[in-house]
Amino acid sequence: MGDQPQRIDGQQGTRRPFRYFDLVMAAFVTILLLSNVIGAGKVAVLDLPSIGAWEFGAGILFFPVAYIIGDILTEVYGYAHARRCIWAGFAALLFMALMAMVVVALPPAANWGGQAAYEQVFGQVPRIVLASMIAFWAGEFANSYVMARMKVWTGGKMLWSRTIGSTVVGQGVDSALFYPIAFLGAAGWTTDLVITVALTQWALKTAWEALLTPVTYKVVGFLKKREGVDVFDTDTDFSPFAIGRK
Repeated sequence: MGDQPQRIDGQQGTRRPFRYFDLVMAAFVTILLLSNVIGAGKVAVLDLPSIGAWEFGAGILFFPVAYIIGDILTEVYGYAHARRCIWAGFAALLFMALMAMVVVALPPAANWGGQAAYEQVFGQVPRIVLASMIAFWAGEFANSYVMARMKVWTGGKMLWSRTIGSTVVGQGVDSALFYPIAFLGAAGWTTDLVITVALTQWALKTAWEALLTPVTYKVVGFLKKREGVDVFDTDTDFSPFAIGRK
């Protein structure tokens, strides 16, 4: 099953090839794109006991998982490796948004009747796309920073405290940026409604990630043992733009 993980302070010794890093990064980017393509466009409803009909964006099923993987990346491989994944995800989101705009705008063939449905599913409001990009970038970096700093503060103990603590901050930053940028001043969106939806989504996403803490523990334990490292960001450059430096 591999050796016990070796403590690595900063990024010294992490220039080695990892067995699973590329797979974890691929999972991170895939789930991020799915949350914006499959989940973001649908409003679902559940009939809850004592509450009744409860409407929610289907993206809540996907998007928090990206933050969980972000926690795993920072915990196992360190902030610098997580930073690379965040930029990869940002680039993928940008490319997807641009391609969606181009493909939707292309004139449809006369014998193809799916343009209206295609526009409804893949057509994107530029303001919402901008809000999503900014919120993801800031939220993920805040999440990874808090995760890395808390790991040093706790001496690598109490993993649950930093996964939940970083989620509270990261999802808080995400929601605080996305909803005002996307909807404040838009038709039908009062200031009170924007604040209510932002707080509700922040609470739900945080609770969902907290419920998945046992899964996070298992994945982190597996990866640390197989990769043989346990990175502590004691001297890491935390600038989001310091790609290629420790």
